[in-house]
Amino acid sequence: MKTSSVSRTSTSGLPNQEMASGSYTGKRLLDLCVALLGLILLSPVLVLISLAILLTMGRPVLFRQRRPGLHGKAFTMLKFRTMNNRCDENGELLQDIHRLTWLGRLLRNSSLDELPELLNVLWGEMSLVGPRPLLMDYLQYYSPEQARRHNVLPGITGWAQVHGRNAISWEEKFELDLWYVDNNRFWLDARILVLTVLQVLRRRGIDASSQETMAVFRGSPAESSAQNWKELTT
Repeated sequence: MKTSSVSRTSTSGLPNQEMASGSYTGKRLLDLCVALLGLILLSPVLVLISLAILLTMGRPVLFRQRRPGLHGKAFTMLKFRTMNNRCDENGELLQDIHRLTWLGRLLRNSSLDELPELLNVLWGEMSLVGPRPLLMDYLQYYSPEQARRHNVLPGITGWAQVHGRNAISWEEKFELDLWYVDNNRFWLDARILVLTVLQVLRRRGIDASSQETMAVFRGSPAESSAQNWKELTT
């Protein structure tokens, strides 16, 4: 996993278009075919999940959130809703761990909450494989090197997801994301898709230190704490 020591960035800290790996025709065709086929074949599952959410949590069925896509351009990512709207006595939303429902936990553990992202893939905002789209707030904390993760379309799954997902540190995630940016090929995407299916079946890497969600990212320390990342890519 060797990344370039030189990272060309725009004045906003995001990668210039000339640095992007781009969406190759074959990759885009694969995304379109799999997303469309998946939406058709999984339509009964999508309907059942939607009804279950309506009955247990009410509206809305989908969780919508602005996320940074290619070159950091914002798009609205879709997921199935997994949390209720419980608030404290002051009207403030409770922490995620207290709002995550049993159905939401089931959807997350099985990764079924990610299925609506197939629409994002169909619309060209995401790919099947790529660095996961994180929060817009995180853009200001990226180093120029970390910002290179936006040189490719974000993905439903990625190299970091099949090597730990929420169970690894932010530094390890970014190292793995950047390795994918520099090495993405059709065969690698195919390998990641197969590993993703196996990981979902084994239900590994879902939680981060027994927490329901990954810790908030507020920038990396001057010296990365990631260890043994070379072993993760072999």
